[in-house]
Amino acid sequence: MSVTKKEVEKIAELAKLKFTEEELENFTHQMNEILKYMEKLNELNTENVQPLSHPIEAINVFRDDKLKTSIETKEALKNAPSADENYFKVPKVIRDKSK
Repeated sequence: MSVTKKEVEKIAELAKLKFTEEELENFTHQMNEILKYMEKLNELNTENVQPLSHPIEAINVFRDDKLKTSIETKEALKNAPSADENYFKVPKVIRDKSK
């Protein structure tokens, strides 16, 4: 199996990417190298290998939820670059599109 330059162009179009001719050639070559490697991996005997849902065997790594007191507002705002009595002040990032 191999990938053609036309297929790479179609993938780029679907991803809304634009490439130069040189980049298209390079990506075509790279994708074909990846596919060659995958074909090589398919030669391995995996008959007695159990499928994995995750590469690392880990049991629940989450900590237990514990109730504790929250940080005081004054303490939270202490290092803020800009704040009033109760809130962080941040620059406005949402603009009114109607203007």
